[in-house]
Amino acid sequence: PPAAPPPPGPPARGSLSLHRAYLRSPLGLLRLGQLALGAAFWVTVAAHKYEGAAHFALFAAVLVWLLTLALFGLSLLGRWTLVPWLGSRWLLTNLVHDLALGVGLYAAATGIMGYKAGRKSYCNLPGYSQHCLYGAYLSASVCGGIAACLYLFSGLYCLARRCRDQRDII
Repeated sequence: PPAAPPPPGPPARGSLSLHRAYLRSPLGLLRLGQLALGAAFWVTVAAHKYEGAAHFALFAAVLVWLLTLALFGLSLLGRWTLVPWLGSRWLLTNLVHDLALGVGLYAAATGIMGYKAGRKSYCNLPGYSQHCLYGAYLSASVCGGIAACLYLFSGLYCLARRCRDQRDII
């Protein structure tokens, strides 16, 4: 008697390819800017001596940057459906991430670094010989402020798509 055929294997996964339409979309371009400015923020803070509330600013910046990197990677590969519960609500996930986490945490981090820059503003005088953190704190504050604006723009983009009853991010 003929042998029974082997049971079917798991369904073949599609090959990974870049979702080029996302990369050229406003949200994809905003994500690239957010990643660049977010990295500039936390690298600037981490590369210099920091204390006190700057710990929270650094934590907030790194947390949001890592979550943004995850959103960008999943969106670029078109694999957001692999994320349980959130994948079916990807536009809403991006909207909440941008407005609640991105704008909220970067605004707080920018405020902290701006306050710290103001407290160190005396050391940018000519002839001051000690190590000065004013430039680092001010640079981080500017990067954080621009990043918060980019998160606001991407959040408004997602909100506009949601209000037009569109369910996709591009």
